[in-house]
Amino acid sequence: MRFDLTDMRLFLTVIERGSITAGAQAMHLALASASERIAGMEAALGAPLLERNRRGVQATAAGDAFVRHARAILGQVEQMRGELRSFATGLKGRVRLMSNTAALAAFLPPRLTRFLANYPDLSIDLDERPSVDIVQAIAEGRADLGVVSDTADLGRLQTHLLAQDQLVVVANRAHRIAEQGAVAFADIVGEAFVGLSDAALEMHLAERASRLGRQIGYRIRMRSIDNVGTLVEAGIGLVILSEASARMLERPELSILPLSEPWATRRLHLCARDFDALTPHARLLSHALLEGVSAA
Repeated sequence: MRFDLTDMRLFLTVIERGSITAGAQAMHLALASASERIAGMEAALGAPLLERNRRGVQATAAGDAFVRHARAILGQVEQMRGELRSFATGLKGRVRLMSNTAALAAFLPPRLTRFLANYPDLSIDLDERPSVDIVQAIAEGRADLGVVSDTADLGRLQTHLLAQDQLVVVANRAHRIAEQGAVAFADIVGEAFVGLSDAALEMHLAERASRLGRQIGYRIRMRSIDNVGTLVEAGIGLVILSEASARMLERPELSILPLSEPWATRRLHLCARDFDALTPHARLLSHALLEGVSAA
């Protein structure tokens, strides 16, 4: 029974993307080649690894076991490569980093710029995801480091505090709250909202609304902050964002007000499965991101 690293990476990608076609595209393989590799793995095991359905594929019980072992093996391979690269010269290394939108808006760019300038042989695979997705990816070994808010469940991971992140309300200048210095969540929870696709923030706000016996009414959800700003500018609804994200929406027709509740101050954390087990390159990035934080 033999599986190469490409087989394992392919299978994990297929499971993550939900279809063989999407997995093959992400791996830059022809669909026929990807299908043949998976069929070969199933033949070698003598058991199906995937269940096919109209929506795509999902792992069988054997597939779930394969996923666990493949992630462990690939994680060990990456750690080995990182350790060995530290003894070589002129070899380039990569660090897999995931971040939520709030950290990418303001906190990360200057630190990543300094890191890349200081280490010209290192590169970063940066992926913007919601905090809840990042936590799962780190726990499963699909990324080295993650930057997330504390609205996500961080219990499975090791964390370091990076920064505070204030939640603010963005409104059209004509809105009744536009001239206030700050606004209480209870005063706006019944308003129409525009949502930014951020699962952790939405759950956080939904929980706070439920404590008031209310629900947030989203008229539409968008992935782009610019598109959200355009909708709010047109008076479609309010939006609640991190202060760092809201800075990207400083327009004459928009008003940005802090939420007045203590819970509106979130915290950004750097997370890893085990900081001591990071590759040398990931450890360097970790130190760079944490530099000066304790003194701030």
